[in-house]
Amino acid sequence: MDSKAEAKFDHAAIVDTLATRTGLSVEAIKRDFLDNLFYVQGRSFESATAVDHYQALAATARDRMLRRFVRSSQVHKTMQNRTICYLSAEYLPGPHLANNLINLGILEQTRTAMTELGVDFELVLDQEEEPGLGNGGLGRLAACFMDSLATLEIPAIGYGIRYEFGIFDQVLHDGWQHEVTDTWLRHGNPWELRRSRTCFDVRIGGRTEQYADEHGRLRAKWVGGETIRGVANDTPILGYGVANANLLRLWSAESPVSFDFKAFNLGDYYGAVQHKVQSETISKVLYPNDEPETGKRLRLIQQHFFVSCALQDMIRLYCQSGVPLERFHEKFVVQLNDTHPAIAVAELMRLLVDEHHLDWDAAWNVTTQTFAYTNHTLLPEALEKWPVPIFQSILPRHLEIVYAINSRFLDEVRVRFLNDWDRVARMSIIDETEPRYVRMANLACVGSFAVNGVAELHSRLLCDTVLKDFHDMWPEKFHNKTNGVTPRRFLMNANPGLAGLIREVLGTAWERDLAALRGLEPYAEDAAFRARWRAVKAGKKAELAARIEAETGVRLDPATLFDIQAKRIHEYKRQHLNILHVISLYSHIKRDPGIAMVPRTFVFGGKAAPGYHMAKLIIKLVNSVAAVVNHDPQVADRLKVIFVPNFNVKVAQFIYPAADLSEQISTAGKEASGTGNMKFSLNGALTIGTLDGANVEIREEVGAENFFLFGLTAEEVMRRKAEGYRPRDYYDSNADLRAAIDLIERGLFSHGDPRLFRPLVDALLEHDEYLAFADFESYAECQRRVSLAYTDVEAWTRMSILNTARLGKFSSDRAILEYNRDVWRVPPVPIDLNGL
Repeated sequence: MDSKAEAKFDHAAIVDTLATRTGLSVEAIKRDFLDNLFYVQGRSFESATAVDHYQALAATARDRMLRRFVRSSQVHKTMQNRTICYLSAEYLPGPHLANNLINLGILEQTRTAMTELGVDFELVLDQEEEPGLGNGGLGRLAACFMDSLATLEIPAIGYGIRYEFGIFDQVLHDGWQHEVTDTWLRHGNPWELRRSRTCFDVRIGGRTEQYADEHGRLRAKWVGGETIRGVANDTPILGYGVANANLLRLWSAESPVSFDFKAFNLGDYYGAVQHKVQSETISKVLYPNDEPETGKRLRLIQQHFFVSCALQDMIRLYCQSGVPLERFHEKFVVQLNDTHPAIAVAELMRLLVDEHHLDWDAAWNVTTQTFAYTNHTLLPEALEKWPVPIFQSILPRHLEIVYAINSRFLDEVRVRFLNDWDRVARMSIIDETEPRYVRMANLACVGSFAVNGVAELHSRLLCDTVLKDFHDMWPEKFHNKTNGVTPRRFLMNANPGLAGLIREVLGTAWERDLAALRGLEPYAEDAAFRARWRAVKAGKKAELAARIEAETGVRLDPATLFDIQAKRIHEYKRQHLNILHVISLYSHIKRDPGIAMVPRTFVFGGKAAPGYHMAKLIIKLVNSVAAVVNHDPQVADRLKVIFVPNFNVKVAQFIYPAADLSEQISTAGKEASGTGNMKFSLNGALTIGTLDGANVEIREEVGAENFFLFGLTAEEVMRRKAEGYRPRDYYDSNADLRAAIDLIERGLFSHGDPRLFRPLVDALLEHDEYLAFADFESYAECQRRVSLAYTDVEAWTRMSILNTARLGKFSSDRAILEYNRDVWRVPPVPIDLNGL
């Protein structure tokens, strides 16, 4: 048989195999599921557990995903198209199975297949572990963007770290947060493909040496130190309604030499594996506690590790084209998701200059046309900076490169702003305050061709405050890109009843064009439709109540107003303002048991950073208030408080659809954007919030009459602080606030121990950094308006429908289209499966 005939035969065999393993019918799914149960899990149908069912069904979905993934890879490699590389220290994808079935278009076929086999489909879905790859909004945004990039057919690679133990699982003991190991990989990860041959060595420590190359040019060489190997683990990311699949490539850290046989034979058994243990530590945990110096060192090593692996991988892929590296930026555009990957600016310079021998100016031209930087914070302490001694001990060559970049940059600043020496000091990449620091946000601004904030208010404040000097120098670099969320996960997956109701009246166009939800507006005036809308909400509230009771033993009444604040615990997000209001309501009932009050269930959720003691104290206060309120028969039918432990995407998919009221109450000017606000509103919750982050734009879109606004503006916050803010004045003048604080201070919620919450009370009375006291009266009055509005069931439902109808702007698809139009300029590449 000649080679052409063999190729034809092989192709026919491949097509036949694909038809067998990637069919979309109920019968094909059943057959493949049973095959995978037997051949992948090694289980008979009779002996299989729910976890076996999950693994087999995941393999069944992955078979169908890989056809799209392999075909997309083939097309992208052949076309050599421009590609977006998204660098993020975290991704928070949530459970994959249901989302992948939705994107494959086989969710209902799969449900039917499992039902016909006698398998509980919902139980199977519940077996999936939450991938421990992210912490909060930053990681969830990255996951939404990856979903949208694939859906919009834009070639992209997401790069990050494959954390073995994620961040942590939150458990509550006596109301306190305790962190336990997140063993999300204990059953394996059926979605990833380990690429052991795609690996790169990364150096840390050591020293630099100068030498002359063959042309007599002085060059630097990084020598000594330790070498860590990064190995690629690939997860296909499917688009919805298209055949495209993009790549999420996460790096696991390993030792190039995993076992020292000589040390072992000498009896040094720990020494034989010491380097393996040390190397693998790098990809063990997301965001190690950086209070001790060892934690700071590990975080910097993590950032360098994944950035170096990613850039080496891009250069490897690029060099396959044979095009000179001076045109690298024409092939790849690299988006820095916050300051964590900002070391990429120095690392690309090192790779181009030291490893590939470009001259400095050519390398800098490539670098500054490759990177774009997204800033996610207005908090100065969150703009990462590294002590120079730590930076130098880990990345000695990078420090030299940073010094060289800074020297050339500050020459530009001095010429541009004559005699403005304070500005020069502020803009320097090196903070000369002892012990001296490397400012990573400054490095990102200098090394990027575009800089953006993530909400209109945030972007304006960036240009007016923390990055003002850079905006003054390069106004053309700065722009806004308001965040968005994917409707596939947070409506179609999380709230199938609501999605189904919307499809009945609008069809399916909104699933890929969220602006089409505007078509719901007339239905807000339809009494029958409003009744069906309420029924969906009631069902999701009952579902959440049942889940909370099963986990905590606390019984909730779905007929009450579900008032929910679920997000990372931080003082600027002001969970303490919320709980002060709860205490105030409790105090009112105790003083006047006959007082009329709309029954409410207050739901809190979120994790505190392990080293953030005040945030942990706030969690303890919420749980202590719950312990008193929930066991007081005098208020039992009017107030209930619950803290839902271990808030993550899996839990969020139950929480967002069940909310009546969404608490978005951060201090104005502190939240960059927020995306929880969007997810709640998309599911028909009404918002109580300040003019902060994306709240401003949500209110503009849904209408001021459908948003409960309170509090100081960002400008008023700054002015109040500049004038000398005195929180005790508010305590003295507001009887409700004073009563709430006094109940805490006198030990009602601490078994009579006034010392337990004293650090929180003292911080509020003496400093109140985030102006909770200043906003308390406005917040309490606004909550009274909420209660009044909730008593008009039809009007509340109308407002709920309009919130969903007008959320189209906040799709991650819209955000990605804007990034691509203004920053990346990557042509879409549709995939045709007929080629495979």
